Amino acid sequence: MSVLSGKNILLGVTAGIAAYKTAHLVRLFIKAGAYVRVVMTPASKDFVTPLTLSTLSKNPVLSTFYDKEDENELWNNHVDLGLWADLMLIAPVTANTLSKMANGTSDNLLLATYLSAKCKVYFAPAMDLDMYKHPSTDESISKLESFGNICIPATSGELASGLVGEGRMAEPEDIISFIEADIISRLPLRGKKVLITAGPTYEAIDPVRFIGNHSSGKMGFELAKRAANLGAKVILITGVSNEKVNHSLIERIDVVSADDMYNAVHQNFDNVAIAIASAAVADYRPKEVSSVKIKKKDDSLNIELEKTKDILASMGKLKKNQFLVGFALETNNELENAKGKLARKNLDMIVLNSLQDKGAGFKKSTNKITIIDSSENISEFGLKSKVDVAKDIFNEILNRIHE
Repeated sequence: MSVLSGKNILLGVTAGIAAYKTAHLVRLFIKAGAYVRVVMTPASKDFVTPLTLSTLSKNPVLSTFYDKEDENELWNNHVDLGLWADLMLIAPVTANTLSKMANGTSDNLLLATYLSAKCKVYFAPAMDLDMYKHPSTDESISKLESFGNICIPATSGELASGLVGEGRMAEPEDIISFIEADIISRLPLRGKKVLITAGPTYEAIDPVRFIGNHSSGKMGFELAKRAANLGAKVILITGVSNEKVNHSLIERIDVVSADDMYNAVHQNFDNVAIAIASAAVADYRPKEVSSVKIKKKDDSLNIELEKTKDILASMGKLKKNQFLVGFALETNNELENAKGKLARKNLDMIVLNSLQDKGAGFKKSTNKITIIDSSENISEFGLKSKVDVAKDIFNEILNRIHE
């Protein structure tokens, strides 16, 4: 999964021959999982049709503030467009638009949207050799960079004039790679490793039966996705789960029993910066496991149980500089039980959820949590999707590791 997945991308298209490449550019953004809207300058429609870009982006293409042919048409709000976007890319950007951007000229919808944008703005120049080398172009680019905008440099090659040299817009694949690399370089967990446990453990009774629980692994998987989207290399150790994950920064390790999870955790724990134990690990397992299926003969069956290894406590004993987070699923005396677990297992933070809260618990897409840190600071959150809960948890972690 690309770091562009789920992002709102506003593509601005200006009147250069390289505009024909924007069709492929839109397709690549969509393939990466992004949502795309396109704003064109009126003159750019001579080079690529709005119908093409609207079809590929699955959104109407805008080029004017309102439709002069329809007196009832609402105006296209450039402020709303600027606020919608997570990032804006203007490609190609001509010498004319480059100069207008640098000097704050706002004579079309695209320029008005650019001036309203609150997000990071990338621009990919495209023009002929001598235009690209002209001092005014260099001055415009430098000025835009001083505003915090990011230039995706033009490349060398055959130009529309027939000349060969610098000024050719970067290829769509290279533009995507440039933006992805720039986003990753700015992410707060870039270069860090994060270990996350998820899902249930199954403790065998015989070759057919096991002791388990109702955990689906949803919360752990959302935490893994969030960590990866913040730039971390994630080691996701999961019990049996139907959840799926596809992200280049996530390494998935599948386990079955508590003992399997214990071993996988300890093979990786030393090298991580953050560890989050969200798995629902069985506290007990059968002391003896039958090698054959136990036949149903008597009215009752007695199974002697023994404690499993306490994975979270073992991490708490071994931790050096790792930020260690545990989970507490409680049914009564929730806060006191969570505080006790926090101290007893040497955690930096604990995430409490209660089965008493509607919408929280196993196999649900929502959760309601309370976060307690080692100083017993308490943060309570309302019922949210597990996607948003994962964001809240990492916001709390980042606030503490950056203090």
